Amino acid sequence: MINGCHGVTVLQLNNRITDNCQLKMYYVRKTLEISSCHQLYLDYESKCENLHGHNWKVNVYCRAEKLDSNGMVCDFTEIKRLIHGKIDHRNLNDVLDFNPTAENLAKWIVDTVPNCYRADVWESRDNKASYIKDDAPQNFD
Repeated sequence: MINGCHGVTVLQLNNRITDNCQLKMYYVRKTLEISSCHQLYLDYESKCENLHGHNWKVNVYCRAEKLDSNGMVCDFTEIKRLIHGKIDHRNLNDVLDFNPTAENLAKWIVDTVPNCYRADVWESRDNKASYIKDDAPQNFD
């Protein structure tokens, strides 16, 4: 630990000082609604092993220290193309190469969208899964 701006103690991670006075980030969030079906492959008996559908709500969170040449973290249209364009009105089992649980879907989104550090996936109003990179902030809603 070292002393940062205004006497705030900061951590030095991998030789990079990370306090709010030296590291600034831009954050964006894109919300999508996706209709798709899937069936899960489970090691226990469940009705979710049958083909069924959801009207998913997805929040995609991206960040960047610097904006791109267009003045963006990433283009909202590109996020929609990458996610919505691949899985909306589709059978997830046909277009994804993993067991399409909400948790796996959240990780796939983070891995697919440039600068994405977090994805929240609701398969229903009361059921949400999130994937957040280890170094990501936890408080951007």
